[in-house]
Amino acid sequence: MTGEFSSTWLTLREPADAAARARDLVEALRLPAGGELVIRDLGCGTGSMGRWLAPLLPGPQRWVLHDRDPALLAHAAAHLPAAAADGTAVTVRTAQGDVTALTAADLAGTSLVTCSALLDLFTTEEVAALAEACVTSDTPALFTLSVVGEVTFEPADPLDAVVADAFNAHQRRSVGGRRLLGPEAVGAAAEAFARVGVSVTTRSSPWQLGPEHAALTAEWLRGWLSAAAEQRPDLELDDYLKARTTAAEAGRLRVTVGHQDLLAQKE
Repeated sequence: MTGEFSSTWLTLREPADAAARARDLVEALRLPAGGELVIRDLGCGTGSMGRWLAPLLPGPQRWVLHDRDPALLAHAAAHLPAAAADGTAVTVRTAQGDVTALTAADLAGTSLVTCSALLDLFTTEEVAALAEACVTSDTPALFTLSVVGEVTFEPADPLDAVVADAFNAHQRRSVGGRRLLGPEAVGAAAEAFARVGVSVTTRSSPWQLGPEHAALTAEWLRGWLSAAAEQRPDLELDDYLKARTTAAEAGRLRVTVGHQDLLAQKE
């Protein structure tokens, strides 16, 4: 899998991610009682998933952080919480490599597989293989903040839908012979787990960006529009970008960015 994400962007989005994730799916997790939990965080980035989830789970935890980027891995490992919900220890190790290639053997002894804002970068085949690996290794999965291709603005602009369509097409692009799932990722994952007999629960987990998120909104807009322009170079978006970022930075723009969280575990 290709693609790198800056630590600056990942840090900027972390509070919005934490507010958006569906906490009731954590409460629904059925994890082994007693002993150390082994939690694998795929595409961990700066470690925001661990910082959010580790304090919500009781019992000693060993987090295995997976990412391609050694700098992000080092940052994540150094900034995970030291204690679980009940004060027991949280320890960390890292694993550099391609998370799309994990097998059931890799997941042996794992209590939970997690990821955040990652599934859209998988292909249909890779999601199916990950579901098979989770089922074969008897590992539940909690996948959060997958994009679903839905963005709404207040106030609206006639170009909003045009840009959204271009962005969503970019999310589904082919990269190195791999056709990315983009906004179809959650549906593909749900189907993959259902095919192998695993119960799936999904929840809406949108970003709700208002004046207090002005910096995040402006930066998200730049990335959103950059991807749309790459997909549709015929679009004239300079004036739209200027107007939207100016409104965001002035606190006059509200944006809802749709995501879904998914929990897959055996009954």
